Amino acid sequence: MAYQGFAQEYLGMPAVTRAYTTACVLTTAAVQLEFITPFQLYFNPDLIFRKFQIWRLITNFLFFGPLGFSFFFNMIFLYRYCRMLEEGSFRGRTADFVFMFLFGGFLMTLFGLFASLFFLGQAFTIMLVYVWSRRNPYIRMNFFGLLNFQAPFLPWVLMGFSLLLGNSIIIDLLGIAVGHIYYFLEDVFPNQPGGKKLLLTPGFLKMVFDTPEEDPNYNPLPEDRPEHQPRGQDQNEQQHPQ
Repeated sequence: MAYQGFAQEYLGMPAVTRAYTTACVLTTAAVQLEFITPFQLYFNPDLIFRKFQIWRLITNFLFFGPLGFSFFFNMIFLYRYCRMLEEGSFRGRTADFVFMFLFGGFLMTLFGLFASLFFLGQAFTIMLVYVWSRRNPYIRMNFFGLLNFQAPFLPWVLMGFSLLLGNSIIIDLLGIAVGHIYYFLEDVFPNQPGGKKLLLTPGFLKMVFDTPEEDPNYNPLPEDRPEHQPRGQDQNEQQHPQ
């Protein structure tokens, strides 16, 4: 029963959230079981561009450290806010959500070229949290029962928590910066006088991830029209009682 409940919950997750969280968990499990090492995953421009280890462009977003408090903390926030975005403001817009992933990952990778950042998964999580928080400004939050605040302050509270734990806040600041760039270009600038939408999801992503819209000029064949569909079994039984 527990397995069925877990499987039902897992399959009920939206597609992008399920794919990303699964990739993160499997990557961490592979490291924990020593199938691979973090040295094969981290972001290294020299190895990427000179040794053509292209997978590092992706794997550095999938590893959140060994199993422990930091890993589970990041996974909870990643799952929660990725899912709320996908089921909320990106509902029915899977291609746009994937494009946000690509846009955010691209900007973080550019920054990683000039900074000694080896893993960018935490920054990516903060980006998701930031975009969600700005799109839900009136939601009241409670942080471990200690702080009450409105949603837009959540990324800054998380940064303060990282500071208290003695971690570098560069990763958090990067996530906030990239999240703000996306939010400004997608939600703010198009609504300004003279503004326009600059982030346009490529057509091939819409073809892959979005359900095609019905052609308003489509005229179904006569046999496909509702009035030509066979009646239900109960109606047939009423007309031809046995």
